Amino acid sequence: MKKAVVLLSGGLDSATSAAQAIADGFEVIALSFRYGQKHSRELDAAGNIATQLGIREHFVMDVNLSQWGGSSLTDAAQEIPKDGVQADVIPSTYVPGRNTVFLALALSLAEAKEAEAIYLGINAVDYSGYPDCRPEYLEAYQQLANLSSKAGIEGHAPQLVAPLVLDSKVEIVKKAIALGVDIAETWSCYQGSEKPCGLCDSCRIRDEALTQAGYPELTSQAKA
Repeated sequence: MKKAVVLLSGGLDSATSAAQAIADGFEVIALSFRYGQKHSRELDAAGNIATQLGIREHFVMDVNLSQWGGSSLTDAAQEIPKDGVQADVIPSTYVPGRNTVFLALALSLAEAKEAEAIYLGINAVDYSGYPDCRPEYLEAYQQLANLSSKAGIEGHAPQLVAPLVLDSKVEIVKKAIALGVDIAETWSCYQGSEKPCGLCDSCRIRDEALTQAGYPELTSQAKA
């Protein structure tokens, strides 16, 4: 059976991306990271999602990006913003180089496991303005994948697949439901409390989409 590595953060987008990879006929190998984030709730969610989707191989790697900070998600001295998404402003929750590092390790895993594809849940429509979530970023990284590995030189580099990159968050919610993703098991909040905060950018974007898609019972307000 053909294989795909899926970057599984535990959030809605990555869970939907994993479910899409399975629907596309791949045996999924999940890859998650302890990158120095302030909480482990998303990793707990990633484990639950992997189990729910029947993913048998799930690697969790330690890559401590908090050693040099630069993001409110990894630096204890920085507060996570709660004022809402601001247009044309890259927020402090952007983690320098995170997707670039994660994809490099996913490429290594994919080549070692002879996987044909790498799925990731990046989105360039309803998101927080991160530069490494854009189609042009993915296209450039595909060129790197083609050039940087034995598999690439032999003409079969893993293909980088972002099935949600041009979807609205409402469309992602509907796709998740259609693919059988248990949205309640996913964790998108930047905080690590018992319940989602409802105030961070990720919660705001997710809650608005859930409400518009017709699932207000899954919002952070409903869980409060």
